[in-house]
Amino acid sequence: MRRKIIKEAIEEHKKVLSSLEKYIPLIEKIVSLCISSLKKGGKIVFCGNGGSAADSQHLAAELVGRFLKEKRPLSSLALSTNTSILTALGNDYGFEYTFSKQIEALLKPKDILIAISTSGNSKNVIEAVKKAKEIKAKTIGLLGKKGGELKKIVDLPLIIKSNNTARIQEMHILVGHILCKLIEEEFIGKSNK
Repeated sequence: MRRKIIKEAIEEHKKVLSSLEKYIPLIEKIVSLCISSLKKGGKIVFCGNGGSAADSQHLAAELVGRFLKEKRPLSSLALSTNTSILTALGNDYGFEYTFSKQIEALLKPKDILIAISTSGNSKNVIEAVKKAKEIKAKTIGLLGKKGGELKKIVDLPLIIKSNNTARIQEMHILVGHILCKLIEEEFIGKSNK
């Protein structure tokens, strides 16, 4: 029984993974957008809930620190890390505004918002994207299922077409690691100026 479950998970992972190849041009576009923003003094901001919040923090850390090679720290942050801000905004305004209020305070037009949602329908992520668009920052969606509401409003949606949250998250972190590697390569050996 256990072996069957393990094999099924591996097979499903392989199937979803094989569908990523069609997104290579889109991933290249996303990387170019991020590099352009960073070169102009912008930052990469991530948001998501649950596992997507963890992915946001993970990817922001890879950009600020080292992914595979030494480089200068790159300006990046995850909006899910400050519990005082999250709980104050959730209490005072409602959970759906926990990210958009931070976007309003922190985002500039030269910045990038990477919104991560396995359903594409997370209300606080949708509000964050709407606020980022008001500011005229570029928005990228790492989404799942059919993309939900977010696919209609982000500038670049990358949709993992699976209904299994675990498989979607596995692909999101793979795409995130590819982004980090390519962004890092661009900045190796370059100073902060």
